[in-house]
Amino acid sequence: MGRGRPGAPRAAAVQGTGGSSVVSKCSAAARGYIQDRFLRLLVGRRRRRAPLVHRGYYIRARAVDHCIQDFLLKTQSHPRTQILSLGAGFDSLYFRLKDIGLLHHTVVYEVDFPSVACQKATLIKRMKELSALVGDTGGEELGVITFSGEDYKLLGVDLSELSELERALEEAGLDNGIPTLFIAEVVLTYMENSRSDALIQWAAEHFSQACFLLYEQMHPEDPFGRVMQQHFSQLNSVLHSLAQYPDCEAQQRRFFEKGWTECSVMDMNEFFTCCIPEDEQQRVQALEPFDEYEEWHLKCSHYFVLTASKGMEPSWTPLLSNMTVPHHDETVRMAGSITAAVCAMHSEISGLRRYGHHSVLIKPNVILTTGGFGEEDGQHCRMRNFHVLIKHAGYWKAGCVKKENPDKRWDERLYHTVSCLSNSLALVVGGRTSPSSAGLGMLWLKFPETCNASDPNDITVELVSLQPAAEPAALRWRHSTTEVIFKGEKYLFLYGGRSAMEPVLGDWYFLHAQDLSCTVIPVEGPVPESRHSHSACSWKGGVLIAGGLGAAEQPLGSVFFLRELEHGFQWQAVETHPPLIPRYSHTAHVHDGKLLLVGGVWFHSSSVPGITVIDLMTGLCLDYTINVEHLEWPLMLHNHSSVFLPNEKELLLIGGGGNCFSFGTHLNPEPVLLSLSNILTSH
Repeated sequence: MGRGRPGAPRAAAVQGTGGSSVVSKCSAAARGYIQDRFLRLLVGRRRRRAPLVHRGYYIRARAVDHCIQDFLLKTQSHPRTQILSLGAGFDSLYFRLKDIGLLHHTVVYEVDFPSVACQKATLIKRMKELSALVGDTGGEELGVITFSGEDYKLLGVDLSELSELERALEEAGLDNGIPTLFIAEVVLTYMENSRSDALIQWAAEHFSQACFLLYEQMHPEDPFGRVMQQHFSQLNSVLHSLAQYPDCEAQQRRFFEKGWTECSVMDMNEFFTCCIPEDEQQRVQALEPFDEYEEWHLKCSHYFVLTASKGMEPSWTPLLSNMTVPHHDETVRMAGSITAAVCAMHSEISGLRRYGHHSVLIKPNVILTTGGFGEEDGQHCRMRNFHVLIKHAGYWKAGCVKKENPDKRWDERLYHTVSCLSNSLALVVGGRTSPSSAGLGMLWLKFPETCNASDPNDITVELVSLQPAAEPAALRWRHSTTEVIFKGEKYLFLYGGRSAMEPVLGDWYFLHAQDLSCTVIPVEGPVPESRHSHSACSWKGGVLIAGGLGAAEQPLGSVFFLRELEHGFQWQAVETHPPLIPRYSHTAHVHDGKLLLVGGVWFHSSSVPGITVIDLMTGLCLDYTINVEHLEWPLMLHNHSSVFLPNEKELLLIGGGGNCFSFGTHLNPEPVLLSLSNILTSH
């Protein structure tokens, strides 16, 4: 099941989720994510989904198949076994298993709403390719049994009516004395908890050798979870499980309390990392141009796969057998919290609702924001306009920057960098339009040395194209460009990122700040592993690099200092204790010997990253949560920008958010202010 339609009556809305889900699976199969030639026969309409949705349905299909095939393998010595798929919708499970010869002694029972089961039965009868696999149905179907073959039974029953379900299954020949696998793939959460709990308990009590496979959502209260919940509520398909069973531990307790003796559970980031072979991970990552890592990892941290069993000899634990180390998401220890407040503004402007942009302090109290994807003229698009925030008399004013040459191609870029080289000049480096296009080059932004520091609408910017010799170095995105000093000269250190050809880069260039020529400066020491979406800050004439996403699309927890020596630079690893939790898509600032990491994405699904403070003298690393009780909307701190105001010891967070799987796009609506004076003095 996947999506319904807004305003539909509940049962119809829940049925709609199944239809939408099979369309998405079909699209993923057409692009080579999953092997399934039967889906197209069961789908009425075909639509091409986005790469992010393809990955989401790939991981779902992979987890379910992994567990089903493990069940069939472990029970192959039994003369008879059975699979009961609850809320099966238009799934092709039976046909796939039959086609590859895995159902020698297994009967598959599928249950869904009567209208869905009737539709599917009609489809099977009409399609020779499907009916041939089922074989002779042996007469007319009666009552709730809409289709009946030797090893396939399709039943039309409302799952929430347990006594009806039990009666129908008995009539169809379900045997409670043989190994039975129950499958519930995003189904139970649409039922009232008392009814889904009763079903879980019934399965444990009535079947002597039972296995259960559950795949559904979790973590309703963090920003992504709130967007996810709102989406399903709007479709009139409320996710009932979430309040009572918000995480993996609660779901595991649920199954133990309902009579199951073995239970393993993991989120989909863990499943992808631990249960999918490396070569298969690489195959999937290379199928389509892809650049929505944050949303992919957030989607995976909000879905789990659970397997439970009782009476099985040997016990059935398909999620443990592949794992090198049984890992459980340890709770992140927080040193305290920082309260977020909506930034006091004197003017309303929607242009800061964006992500993948860049914000830079171009002079004291003047912040320029460029690029990204967001809301402009009521449309979601790559942002054309530049915006400025000016602080005057204690308030921030927002305005739209006038371009001196509005015809000039700016290429509406995302994931670029902007470096201020003087009080009238900034350099734009890299960025992209689409992930399948080559990265963009360099561009000067020229602004007047003096401007009316109280009126944002008085600021003008001139765009000047550049074709320096160093241009090829700039054709990348999700990189960093940081000012360094060598022998008294200013350079820009361009590091990491990715390109259309290379999913991750580990190279670097020194661009002379005057003429942007590439200068060869010797660098020694252990080279950091390739990364993008990391942070980089100038410090002591060198650069501090922290976190990022590595070659296997895994977050990194390393911190490196590129230190100036007499004859060049040297990479030095910065040891932190406790070790820094791997993360990416964060921002960073250095203040008074402390490195501040802001937001980002990590794999610890029990919490979202707030502010991490690393003491660069001692290596002490402390995590602080961000208290959002004063905000009326979810604060998504990835793909954002932040500006540190040293005099006030305040952080201004601008934009952020992203495309939340198939749940809609979330853009943080307003800039947010964090006061860090407490943690910077007490740290």
